[in-house]
Amino acid sequence: MDAGSGDLRWKYETGGWVWSSPAVVGSVVYVGSYDGYLYAVDADSGELRWRYKTEERVISSPAVVDGVVYIGSSDGYLYAVDAASGDLRWRHGMSWGAVDSSPLVVDGVVYVGSYASVYALDAASGDLRWRYETGAWVYSSPVVVDGVVYVGSDDSYLYALDAASGDLRWRYETDGWVWSSPVAVDGVVYVGSYDYYLYAVDADSGDLRWRYETGDFVESSPVVVDGVVYVGSGDGYLYAVDASGGR
Repeated sequence: MDAGSGDLRWKYETGGWVWSSPAVVGSVVYVGSYDGYLYAVDADSGELRWRYKTEERVISSPAVVDGVVYIGSSDGYLYAVDAASGDLRWRHGMSWGAVDSSPLVVDGVVYVGSYASVYALDAASGDLRWRYETGAWVYSSPVVVDGVVYVGSDDSYLYALDAASGDLRWRYETDGWVWSSPVAVDGVVYVGSYDYYLYAVDADSGDLRWRYETGDFVESSPVVVDGVVYVGSGDGYLYAVDASGGR
């Protein structure tokens, strides 16, 4: 079969919606489902390798690092599951609320958002390194660049936190929820907001470089390639915006 034909290779049915984005490592696809399971599916055949049950829906997208799958659940826990067997390594309960943010693992630390907080956990043990409290839910997924964690919150702020200590470097206020997950490229952080704007913020100072108005909320997470920011909007359009000037 021609790989570029668009023909269906396989499909695997879970017990609920699949909002989680899959991670593919080796020959295995890892993904969460609204039925509360984390699934490991053979990438070639679509056959189930294993599944791990949490207590609530799994919207979070998995991060797979060094043989461990890290994923959040709406039951308020971040899970570390053995990628080969599906056995639980550890789980860490947040103070309150769902973990719908998708985790990021950098240098042995797992960064993830939950209710009104950003967490840094030891990737091997699940022990808390630090916690930073925001003013509202953190659905946005963090990105770490040059020792700084960038993440959005429902309190309308984009945050820059020290990756080692959790101390605030700066925060930039938009006029809407920041569900979008930021991307940092060449000293600029790009992120969308529910106020209809795509923002470009200086990564060091937190000052606004530019903002571009779309026709509706920007929940989509931007991607930057060759000087162009690509992002979707609730108005049904995909936008390509010049990264240097917001045109």
